[in-house]
Amino acid sequence: MVEELVAAGVTLASAGVVYVAAAARVVKQYERGVVFRLGKLRSQVRGPGFTMIVPGVDKLRKVNMQIVTMPIPAQEGITRDNVTVRVDAVVYFKVTAPAEAIVRVEDYRFAVSQMAQTSLRSIIGKSELDDLLSSREKLNQGLELMIDSPAVEWGVTIDRVEIKDVSLPETMKRSMARQAEADRERRARVINADAELQASKKLAEAAHQMADAPAALQLRLLQTVMAVAAEKNSTLVLPIPVELLRFLEKGAQVATSGQEVDAGAQRPASVESRTGRDELPPG
Repeated sequence: MVEELVAAGVTLASAGVVYVAAAARVVKQYERGVVFRLGKLRSQVRGPGFTMIVPGVDKLRKVNMQIVTMPIPAQEGITRDNVTVRVDAVVYFKVTAPAEAIVRVEDYRFAVSQMAQTSLRSIIGKSELDDLLSSREKLNQGLELMIDSPAVEWGVTIDRVEIKDVSLPETMKRSMARQAEADRERRARVINADAELQASKKLAEAAHQMADAPAALQLRLLQTVMAVAAEKNSTLVLPIPVELLRFLEKGAQVATSGQEVDAGAQRPASVESRTGRDELPPG
């Protein structure tokens, strides 16, 4: 009798252990458990830690509550200004309602991925090329709203969306490079012209100052000579003021006119002396 009771107790204990092993579940801190009893959703969501279910009757589905990083495959489209581009992005989302994410949609990850691709193509068609290149923050917000609107019904919240890269055709890259180069050249020419204008004004002021003090021009000439000589050049170019050349030219003209006057004064005397000799009778 005692042996039968012991055997029954051992059997019962073994059955209890097997039952506990089959019913025991552990939900991690970043997970939540959704229980279906005979196919019907239980309203209570199991939190993290140890929990029990009815084996053969209940079925526990664990849902990850962490933020999921999902890359959006590159989508090719035509912008509003008729430029073919290829854009890829990344979406960050998390599950906020585990029961809704399991019941309302078959696979919430796949659903979010398809919605993100569709929204990205829509954003490409509504935007211009300059917006894709320079106004990404605005496009990211619009893309987030487009994905988040249907995802809320699935128990999923979109944390943020980021456009990673915009690929352009090679012809468009060369055109943009030429445009940027032309714009930089235009700005360089404007800056050079502005510098020339400012320099001309300063030179005009300096010329007025030197006109009042002629010695300043000579000092400036000496400074220029010293600056050129300090470079240890084999050829020294010495600038000569235009006023000095005019002075030398005037001096040469005065000297030439003086020689002509002297020559005219000497010529009649020689003629008279020759005439006088001719009139004398022969001795």
